[in-house]
Amino acid sequence: MNSVRKKQFKAQAHTLKPVIIVGQAGLTESVLKEIEITLDTHELIKIKIRAERDDRKVIQEQIVAETKAELIQSIGQIIVIYRKKPEPKVEKKTGPRRS
Repeated sequence: MNSVRKKQFKAQAHTLKPVIIVGQAGLTESVLKEIEITLDTHELIKIKIRAERDDRKVIQEQIVAETKAELIQSIGQIIVIYRKKPEPKVEKKTGPRRS
């Protein structure tokens, strides 16, 4: 991702509120699933990580790796990540067969 695009995302993220909060339990499987669902819906999200600085860095890297998202910004306890929405699955509709 180029720096111009990253700047645009940072500007967009400025008005966002954290939609996911990683608490004392850390990055659990259910939190990861929630991040996945939220990324599929919104693409650009803010996450608040309530942990010590070293732990935050590890959790941040784990989130980015597990979700295949791109880190846009990290300030204190807040990270902003982006992942393009998956293409909607188009089901083939089969009509009646002609003989």
